[in-house]
Amino acid sequence: MVTEEMIRHLPKVELHDHLDGGLRPATIIELARRAGVELPAREPAELASWFHRGADRKSLSLYLEGFGVVLSVMQTAEALERIAFEALEDRAEDGIVYVELRFAPMLCTAGGLNLEEVVRSVLAGLERGRAKTGVEFGLILCGMRDQTVALETAELAVSFREKGVVGFDLAGDEYGHPPKKHLDAFEYIRRMNFNITIHAGEAFGMESIWQAIQYCGAHRIGHATRLREDMAIHGTRIEKMGSLAHFIRDKRLPLEMCLSSNVQTGAAASLDDHPFPVYYRNGFRTMLCTDNRLMSNTTLSKEMHLAVTHYNLTLDDLEKITLNAMKSSFLHHDDRIRIIYDVLKPRFARMRADITAHG
Repeated sequence: MVTEEMIRHLPKVELHDHLDGGLRPATIIELARRAGVELPAREPAELASWFHRGADRKSLSLYLEGFGVVLSVMQTAEALERIAFEALEDRAEDGIVYVELRFAPMLCTAGGLNLEEVVRSVLAGLERGRAKTGVEFGLILCGMRDQTVALETAELAVSFREKGVVGFDLAGDEYGHPPKKHLDAFEYIRRMNFNITIHAGEAFGMESIWQAIQYCGAHRIGHATRLREDMAIHGTRIEKMGSLAHFIRDKRLPLEMCLSSNVQTGAAASLDDHPFPVYYRNGFRTMLCTDNRLMSNTTLSKEMHLAVTHYNLTLDDLEKITLNAMKSSFLHHDDRIRIIYDVLKPRFARMRADITAHG
């Protein structure tokens, strides 16, 4: 049996992690005090509980309400650099060796920063964090579904491609905001040979996933819980698949799965109802992710432990999921190979050797 302590020491790869969804409560309180921002609680534990309660209401739109509070303290260069630096410290504490953090720069301009200053501040914090912890990173810039500046964000992402930005995402409430409304942004990204991941199939059905792939050219899909609607399932065995599910599996399109947040937003009724084990056991390229560490009260170690306890995953399974994530990252090929063979495989091998030596 893989224990929680063992999992914490495993090397991990995180691909779906929102920068603004993972702040330290104590940092929020300190930054709010400096900015004169009112908060719903004044002590770190109380504030954390407020976020946790607010997120667990079985609705994506309600889950997203807490971000208004977090974003109110993410409006200065100093705050953004600090938040990004602490993000890598926290991921290092959880055993993460590579992380792709994402955020929407346009939501951090209310304090007077322009988009370039926002991105430079975050990258400065991440660079400082990498120098201290050794955690490698890629930054993904998000356009928002309910806004009309996705193209500007796409152009911004490409302009920073040699400085740490590795991709473009479309985030926000799916319902009523289909990805095809932002085709100009995706067409630009594709012309520039850049990387696309899209939130799809979380709060809306298969049509959202289909549009993300066929209209927008997504290289990865965030969540994709509703893809199960294109399958006839018995237990964890798929008895029949439609053309969309076949296409995703055949093309090895990666699925960024977030257990805790999917239950909290109502995308899955419970962990027992979550489609992750169905996808994983039937050959889809899946990985485990946190989504929002603060709102969902989680870490990647916790998500893996949930998968071990609910879906009987083994150490071999966790290694496969980790390698799936690294293979699916937006790093260049040589860097992916280096991390797989110089970091991930040797550390998993040592873990197995330790287990054998200690019975």
